[in-house]
Amino acid sequence: TVSFCQSCFGYPLSIFFIVVNEFCERFSYYGMRALLILYFTLFIRWDDNLSTAIYHTFVALCYLTPILGALIADSWLGKFKTIVSLSIVYTIGQVVLAVSSINDLTDGNRDGTPDSLPVHVALSMIGLALIALGTGGIKPCVSAFGGDQFEEGQEKQRNRFFSIFYLAINAGSLLSTIITPILRVQQCGIHSKQSCYPLAFGVPAALMAVSLIVFLIGSRMYKKFQPQGNIMAKVVKCIGFAIKNRIRHRSKKFPKREHWLDWAKEKYDERLVSQIKMVTRVMFLYIPLPMFWALFDQQGSRWTLQATTMNGRMGIIEIQPDQMQTVNAILIVILVPIMEAVVYPLIAKCGFNFTSLKRMTVGMFLASMAFVLAAIVQVEIDKTLPVFPKGNEVQVKVLNIGNDNMTISFPGEMMTLNQMSQTNEFMTFDVDKLSINISSTGSPVTPVTHNFEQGHRHTLLVWAPSQYRVIKDGLDEKPDKGENGIRFVNAFDESFNITMDGTVYVNVNSHNASEYQFFPSGTKSITISSTEISQQCGRDFNSPRLEFGGAYTYVIRSTVSTRSMISEVPSDFIDVSLHIHLGHSKELTRVDGCPELKVFEDISPNIVNMALQIPQYFLLTCGEVVFSVTGLEFSYSQAPSNMKSVLQAGWLLTVAVGNIIVLIVAGVGQMSQQWAEYILFAALLLFVCIVFGIMARFYTYVNPAEIEAQFDEDEKKKNLEKDNLYPTLDSVSQTQM
Repeated sequence: TVSFCQSCFGYPLSIFFIVVNEFCERFSYYGMRALLILYFTLFIRWDDNLSTAIYHTFVALCYLTPILGALIADSWLGKFKTIVSLSIVYTIGQVVLAVSSINDLTDGNRDGTPDSLPVHVALSMIGLALIALGTGGIKPCVSAFGGDQFEEGQEKQRNRFFSIFYLAINAGSLLSTIITPILRVQQCGIHSKQSCYPLAFGVPAALMAVSLIVFLIGSRMYKKFQPQGNIMAKVVKCIGFAIKNRIRHRSKKFPKREHWLDWAKEKYDERLVSQIKMVTRVMFLYIPLPMFWALFDQQGSRWTLQATTMNGRMGIIEIQPDQMQTVNAILIVILVPIMEAVVYPLIAKCGFNFTSLKRMTVGMFLASMAFVLAAIVQVEIDKTLPVFPKGNEVQVKVLNIGNDNMTISFPGEMMTLNQMSQTNEFMTFDVDKLSINISSTGSPVTPVTHNFEQGHRHTLLVWAPSQYRVIKDGLDEKPDKGENGIRFVNAFDESFNITMDGTVYVNVNSHNASEYQFFPSGTKSITISSTEISQQCGRDFNSPRLEFGGAYTYVIRSTVSTRSMISEVPSDFIDVSLHIHLGHSKELTRVDGCPELKVFEDISPNIVNMALQIPQYFLLTCGEVVFSVTGLEFSYSQAPSNMKSVLQAGWLLTVAVGNIIVLIVAGVGQMSQQWAEYILFAALLLFVCIVFGIMARFYTYVNPAEIEAQFDEDEKKKNLEKDNLYPTLDSVSQTQM
């Protein structure tokens, strides 16, 4: 009788610790991975191609190290000790990565940016290397260790355990990709407020520590087996011997053998050789599969970067770019039971033989079409991008920050600007033909004398007919990663400092503009610091709500009214002065000379909504369901009982190779248009899909159980023959005696 402390509802109590361990570990991994591409681009400030390359190098390592983990577990430490030791490595890696994201770690001058970025890069690379070793090393051990906990006759419970185990993986993935991006956009820091990467990476680190502790708590309940030797090593040795033996006997005087692995029969028994033949037939079909993973794993890189150029506002909900990956996890939970319970039975009733390999072919086709949709979305995004000057061109915008109307004349065009207004857009001119004149009623014409730099945008600040300043804009592209560029123009006669959401604009000079600084979406606090401003004046403001990818000029000017009633102003109203916070009072006495803000739009925010990514996620997830789940089932059905771990290693290897393919394309391709890269990947997978379909057409399904049963039968016959032979020999001997 099994006591309740060892069994619960017919299941070994130990498996509940294993399931919780897997949930926490997957939360830790996917929560960290969801942030990774934006951490590279926003914190470390790598460009998109380098960030994508490092991201996929990390993912590739995560799927190469399972082979190492399997070797350690089967040949040296056993599953339990391997899980514990590599989980410690894993936890240390997560902690190191979280520490690397602390901005104040090297921010000695407290200006909000790290003074020694290489320190952060080095720490993050060390952390990622440890994480790759840890997560990959325990990957082949945890599920197998859970299966070891069941007794003979508990096959039903074991199958349900694997279903619960898979559910824990998806639950951890889903929750983490929702929660950690929310933590990322919070503001934290000791000396300056920044996106809270330490917290966003710290929570996955804490969950990994919890995962290890939970696993250790159940230690006394586990069934632990000693290492039995690694079957992968035997397979490699057998294949190596067959190849060497064939090379040694390549002369024509040696007769050919039916299969190249038959050259291993001199050293290895026929059963092992036959089993390896079955494995190599499946492995041959694995050759085209990495191309699917090359597309699939770009959800966390290219597709997340695409989301940063889109608007995440969906009604009252604001989606962060790295949260879009949750669409995949949600759809997986929905589509897997629908496929198994509805789609596949319906296809079978229609009389169509929808075999495993046909399903995988369809999955590859769907993934290819998902990237066609991604390219279409990218084209729509590109249509909304501003046009910047090229070659000999310059672009000019005029901003009147004075109290009089100004008339501005350009070649072939003249316009009048009211006080505190700007031209509707940047105007493009040939730098060699550009001439600008400023005039006002009762004032002479003033020509603008300035050497405009070709290929750049410029802002002409005007506050009197004879007083102006030309400013070269620091933006030569739309703000990326969904951030907003903000600069301040000082219309006062003295300089002052401005703090916006923890970022300090130092010494903004009179009638001049600051450099652009970049901020994520949301409402930001603004504080003006100056000894010249009266103590009776308010200095704290709120910005209008920032969306995604815009650029704005905030003009600080002096008020002219004496007293007004201030009603509540909507936070997203951009064309009026912003309300000043003085407690909860709505009545405000204004003194001449107090500062107020006027907001002008330089670059419009992103207008293509992230919801347009949902169709491509839907197609890719459908492809994953019919490709990945079916592929694992096919591999197991075609593998001998003792070779399933070999095929599991081969399957994970295809994921690693797929990420290496992305590395090659991102590093070598360097396409100027992102939509073209999407089309390239779609075309490559479509070609591979056709090749795989042809290979699948010639594949013959086998039943490994029947083949192994035949070997068992043959061995029994041989043993019977031996048993019958010995009595005969004995009788002959006695007769002779």
